[in-house]
Amino acid sequence: MPASLAFGLAAMCLLLVAAGALVLTGRRRRLERRRHSMHRLLELADQLESDLKTCRKGLRQAHAVMSFNPDQPAAGEQEAKQAIDAGLRSLLQQRLWIRDCAPDASQQGLDEAAADMSQTRARLRPLVRALERAHHELDDAMREHIRRESDV
Repeated sequence: MPASLAFGLAAMCLLLVAAGALVLTGRRRRLERRRHSMHRLLELADQLESDLKTCRKGLRQAHAVMSFNPDQPAAGEQEAKQAIDAGLRSLLQQRLWIRDCAPDASQQGLDEAAADMSQTRARLRPLVRALERAHHELDDAMREHIRRESDV
């Protein structure tokens, strides 16, 4: 076998090995990105659920403090409860999508689902903070009211 042919075969083998390594590296990166996206989706779903449950708990506490009759819903309370319940139902649909469809979804589909959940959390975050502030202000007002009544 001539030296040039042996050199050519060796170069061809090296090129094939290098191309194979590049393909495997690209595939590994895509799989890692996909794994990260799935983890992020599940993490966002947990955080969103926690935010919604915090809202529901805060609304119940605020109603109990402000209501003359805690057994009767106050104006607006039913609508707020329905909005939170709708959010939880929507989240359940997202979790079912993650379970059933996400394994076969495109990377773009995973990224869009994560972006949607992030946007929902971003819209909900100011409401959660406002509810927490209102709860603290109610507590302060109730303490002040009790203090004034005890001074009399």
